Amino acid sequence: MSGLAYRHQRVQRLRRLMGRRSARKDEGRFVIEGVNLLEEALAAQALIEAVYVDGEWAGRAGDANDRPGPQDRHDPGQTGPGQGAPQRSGQDIEGQGRLGGLLQRCSELGVRVFELGPGVLARVAGTVTPQPVVAVVGTPRSQLADVQVAAPQLVLVCVDVRDPGNAGTVVRSGWAAAADAVVFCEGTVDPWNPKAVRSSAGAVFHIPIVEAGPAPLVLEELGAWGLHRLGAVRDGGADYAAIDLTLASALIFGNEAAGLAVERLGPNLDALISIPMPGGAESLNVGMAAAVLCFEAARQRRYGAPSIPRQERAGTGKLGGK
Repeated sequence: MSGLAYRHQRVQRLRRLMGRRSARKDEGRFVIEGVNLLEEALAAQALIEAVYVDGEWAGRAGDANDRPGPQDRHDPGQTGPGQGAPQRSGQDIEGQGRLGGLLQRCSELGVRVFELGPGVLARVAGTVTPQPVVAVVGTPRSQLADVQVAAPQLVLVCVDVRDPGNAGTVVRSGWAAAADAVVFCEGTVDPWNPKAVRSSAGAVFHIPIVEAGPAPLVLEELGAWGLHRLGAVRDGGADYAAIDLTLASALIFGNEAAGLAVERLGPNLDALISIPMPGGAESLNVGMAAAVLCFEAARQRRYGAPSIPRQERAGTGKLGGK
């Protein structure tokens, strides 16, 4: 088949979904990029609307077992037939085989697969080295009420987190540590932003993600569920290793530059929690902090909470940083 041109209406829709939060919200669709995310979407039985594959890769994907012989090796001094193309690495060949298998599975499931013309995917993705395949996927819809019904034990809350890479890492950490949900409060980056989705490494298909309202109202509701609401701050909070994270808890993360707005959220926080940094670093970014706290919660749930009197575990403190 001939590849879709850049001006094709389907390609322009891809651009809108990748570049505009409003388009993703209005259509209930987002875009995933790459073989790994497509695998995760298929494994999670996500609603895959359509797949778009780079034309060059489409021509090679089904030929993964055709390993290059001596005549295929690139010799800068020769340009004859079979000698002008560089040798394909084993990793490249494996990737083509995986992609070919995924495209076959998509076709068998009735998902439409489109080939893009030369250079189109690079222009759409806006990255220097774009992935060879993208797909339009239905946005999973979760509400706070859905999370409450599941009697959550660990919920992550993002308040004014603006960097999509951090947001995706928070989601990935939550999935890896068996958190029950990630809540994005009003004013936080779109969790379906392409960079956030890439950074999640497919976690968006495996853990409920809730786009909720203003942070004070969200935290008030979580408190009504009986969750212990712990605000992560750069300093001034209780040592995270001394906090009982076996309790049903909500870990709240703030803005990368300004930190958690304790003055505004204080009435809806039960304690503040900090990660000591004896090496002298000023702070950890939101994604790293989430990983540390999530896995401390997971560790305690395997081996038990710290044996420290509760009065020593109650964290109070000033506005933190990252």
